[in-house]
Amino acid sequence: VNNYRDPRDQHTAYSRQHQTCILDSTEAIAAVDETTKTLFMQTLDSVNSELSKLFAKVFGGGQASLTLNVDDLQQDALKSEQWRAGLTLMAQPKGKRNSRLAVLSGGEKTLTALSLIFAIFKQHPAPFCVLDEVDAPLDDANVARFTSLITDLADEVQFIFISHNKLTMQIADELKGITMPSAG
Repeated sequence: VNNYRDPRDQHTAYSRQHQTCILDSTEAIAAVDETTKTLFMQTLDSVNSELSKLFAKVFGGGQASLTLNVDDLQQDALKSEQWRAGLTLMAQPKGKRNSRLAVLSGGEKTLTALSLIFAIFKQHPAPFCVLDEVDAPLDDANVARFTSLITDLADEVQFIFISHNKLTMQIADELKGITMPSAG
Protein backbone atom coordinates (compact mmCIF):
# COMPACT_ATOMS: atom_id res chain seq x y z
CA VAL A 1 0.00 0.00 0.00
CA ASN A 2 2.90 2.36 0.73
CA ASN A 3 4.16 1.82 -2.82
CA TYR A 4 1.08 3.46 -4.27
CA ARG A 5 0.93 7.23 -4.19
CA ASP A 6 -2.13 9.32 -4.20
CA PRO A 7 -3.20 9.88 -7.86
CA ARG A 8 -3.25 13.63 -7.25
CA ASP A 9 0.40 13.56 -6.15
CA GLN A 10 1.27 11.58 -9.26
CA HIS A 11 -0.61 14.06 -11.44
CA THR A 12 1.20 16.99 -9.84
CA ALA A 13 4.60 15.35 -10.34
CA TYR A 14 3.81 14.58 -13.99
CA SER A 15 2.54 18.13 -14.54
CA ARG A 16 5.82 19.54 -13.19
CA GLN A 17 7.83 17.21 -15.43
CA HIS A 18 5.69 18.26 -18.40
CA GLN A 19 6.24 21.97 -17.70
CA THR A 20 9.98 21.39 -17.26
CA CYS A 21 10.12 19.54 -20.59
CA ILE A 22 8.25 22.35 -22.33
CA LEU A 23 10.60 24.98 -20.87
CA ASP A 24 13.69 22.94 -21.75
CA SER A 25 12.41 22.38 -25.29
CA THR A 26 11.60 26.06 -25.75
CA GLU A 27 15.07 27.05 -24.56
CA ALA A 28 16.70 24.46 -26.84
CA ILE A 29 14.71 25.65 -29.85
CA ALA A 30 15.63 29.28 -29.10
CA ALA A 31 19.32 28.33 -28.84
CA VAL A 32 19.20 26.38 -32.12
CA ASP A 33 17.40 29.28 -33.83
CA GLU A 34 19.99 31.77 -32.62
CA THR A 35 22.89 29.58 -33.73
CA THR A 36 21.21 28.97 -37.10
CA LYS A 37 20.60 32.69 -37.59
CA THR A 38 24.21 33.52 -36.76
CA LEU A 39 25.63 30.84 -39.05
CA PHE A 40 23.24 31.77 -41.86
CA MET A 41 24.12 35.46 -41.71
CA GLN A 42 27.87 34.71 -41.55
CA THR A 43 27.55 32.36 -44.52
CA LEU A 44 25.48 34.88 -46.47
CA ASP A 45 28.15 37.53 -45.88
CA SER A 46 30.92 35.13 -46.94
CA VAL A 47 29.02 34.00 -50.03
CA ASN A 48 28.32 37.61 -50.99
CA SER A 49 31.98 38.54 -50.64
CA GLU A 50 33.07 35.60 -52.79
CA LEU A 51 30.23 36.16 -55.28
CA SER A 52 31.31 39.76 -55.74
CA LYS A 53 34.89 38.68 -56.51
CA LEU A 54 33.97 35.82 -58.84
CA PHE A 55 31.33 37.81 -60.72
CA ALA A 56 33.70 40.72 -61.30
CA LYS A 57 36.39 38.28 -62.46
CA VAL A 58 34.04 36.49 -64.88
CA PHE A 59 32.53 39.66 -66.36
CA GLY A 60 35.63 41.84 -66.18
CA GLY A 61 33.81 44.14 -63.77
CA GLY A 62 30.26 44.66 -62.62
CA GLN A 63 28.70 43.47 -59.41
CA ALA A 64 26.39 40.80 -58.04
CA SER A 65 24.78 40.26 -54.67
CA LEU A 66 22.51 37.90 -52.82
CA THR A 67 20.09 39.88 -50.67
CA LEU A 68 17.33 39.09 -48.21
CA ASN A 69 13.78 39.81 -49.44
CA VAL A 70 12.78 41.72 -46.31
CA ASP A 71 10.15 43.60 -48.32
CA ASP A 72 8.27 40.33 -48.82
CA LEU A 73 7.89 39.74 -45.08
CA GLN A 74 4.69 40.58 -43.30
CA GLN A 75 4.76 44.07 -41.84
CA ASP A 76 4.44 42.76 -38.30
CA ALA A 77 7.52 40.52 -38.68
CA LEU A 78 10.17 41.18 -36.07
CA LYS A 79 13.50 42.60 -37.21
CA SER A 80 15.22 39.64 -35.54
CA GLU A 81 13.29 37.32 -37.87
CA GLN A 82 14.31 39.01 -41.13
CA TRP A 83 16.95 36.36 -41.75
CA ARG A 84 14.09 33.96 -42.56
CA ALA A 85 13.16 35.98 -45.66
CA GLY A 86 13.76 34.64 -49.14
CA LEU A 87 16.81 35.58 -51.20
CA THR A 88 17.19 37.54 -54.42
CA LEU A 89 20.19 37.32 -56.71
CA MET A 90 20.94 40.67 -58.32
CA ALA A 91 23.46 40.97 -61.14
CA GLN A 92 24.96 43.91 -62.98
CA PRO A 93 27.46 42.88 -65.64
CA LYS A 94 29.94 45.57 -66.62
CA GLY A 95 28.24 48.25 -68.72
CA LYS A 96 24.67 47.16 -67.83
CA ARG A 97 22.21 48.35 -65.23
CA ASN A 98 21.42 46.40 -62.07
CA SER A 99 18.75 43.83 -62.74
CA ARG A 100 17.24 40.53 -61.80
CA LEU A 101 18.36 37.43 -63.61
CA ALA A 102 15.23 37.33 -65.77
CA VAL A 103 16.41 40.19 -67.99
CA LEU A 104 19.93 38.87 -68.60
CA SER A 105 20.93 36.88 -71.67
CA GLY A 106 21.24 33.09 -71.42
CA GLY A 107 25.02 33.29 -71.26
CA GLU A 108 24.93 36.00 -68.59
CA LYS A 109 22.45 33.97 -66.55
CA THR A 110 24.67 30.91 -66.79
CA LEU A 111 27.83 32.77 -65.78
CA THR A 112 26.00 34.53 -62.93
CA ALA A 113 24.62 31.21 -61.68
CA LEU A 114 28.09 29.63 -61.89
CA SER A 115 29.55 32.56 -59.95
CA LEU A 116 26.96 31.96 -57.23
CA ILE A 117 27.45 28.19 -57.22
CA PHE A 118 31.22 28.55 -56.89
CA ALA A 119 30.84 31.26 -54.22
CA ILE A 120 28.77 28.80 -52.19
CA PHE A 121 31.09 25.92 -53.07
CA LYS A 122 34.10 27.84 -51.77
CA GLN A 123 32.55 27.99 -48.29
CA HIS A 124 33.03 24.24 -47.82
CA PRO A 125 34.93 22.98 -50.86
CA ALA A 126 34.97 19.37 -51.90
CA PRO A 127 38.00 17.75 -53.53
CA PHE A 128 36.23 17.59 -56.87
CA CYS A 129 33.28 19.11 -58.72
CA VAL A 130 31.22 17.55 -61.52
CA LEU A 131 29.78 19.90 -64.15
CA ASP A 132 27.44 18.51 -66.79
CA GLU A 133 27.25 20.65 -69.94
CA VAL A 134 27.06 23.93 -68.03
CA ASP A 135 28.74 25.56 -71.02
CA ALA A 136 25.97 24.55 -73.45
CA PRO A 137 24.12 27.92 -73.42
CA LEU A 138 27.35 29.91 -73.79
CA ASP A 139 28.68 31.57 -76.94
CA ASP A 140 32.44 31.50 -77.63
CA ALA A 141 33.12 34.73 -75.71
CA ASN A 142 31.30 33.43 -72.64
CA VAL A 143 32.96 30.01 -72.96
CA ALA A 144 36.28 31.84 -72.70
CA ARG A 145 35.05 33.49 -69.48
CA PHE A 146 33.84 30.13 -68.17
CA THR A 147 37.12 28.36 -68.94
CA SER A 148 39.06 31.20 -67.31
CA LEU A 149 36.98 30.73 -64.15
CA ILE A 150 37.55 26.96 -64.19
CA THR A 151 41.28 27.45 -64.73
CA ASP A 152 41.47 29.83 -61.75
CA LEU A 153 39.54 27.48 -59.48
CA ALA A 154 41.37 24.34 -60.65
CA ASP A 155 44.19 25.06 -58.20
CA GLU A 156 41.79 24.35 -55.34
CA VAL A 157 39.49 21.67 -56.77
CA GLN A 158 39.57 19.00 -59.44
CA PHE A 159 36.90 19.46 -62.11
CA ILE A 160 35.19 16.69 -63.99
CA PHE A 161 33.08 18.17 -66.70
CA ILE A 162 30.95 16.82 -69.48
CA SER A 163 31.03 19.00 -72.56
CA HIS A 164 30.65 18.99 -76.32
CA ASN A 165 32.33 22.36 -76.62
CA LYS A 166 35.79 22.25 -78.19
CA LEU A 167 36.95 25.40 -76.37
CA THR A 168 36.02 23.90 -73.03
CA MET A 169 37.71 20.61 -73.85
CA GLN A 170 40.94 22.45 -74.66
CA ILE A 171 41.52 23.37 -71.01
CA ALA A 172 41.20 19.78 -69.80
CA ASP A 173 44.33 18.03 -68.57
CA GLU A 174 42.85 14.72 -69.63
CA LEU A 175 40.04 13.82 -72.05
CA LYS A 176 37.86 10.73 -72.00
CA GLY A 177 35.55 10.11 -74.92
CA ILE A 178 32.34 8.18 -75.02
CA THR A 179 30.57 7.18 -78.20
CA MET A 180 27.27 5.51 -78.73
CA PRO A 181 26.65 2.88 -81.36
CA SER A 182 24.72 4.14 -84.34
CA ALA A 183 21.24 2.77 -84.81
CA GLY A 184 20.48 0.36 -87.66
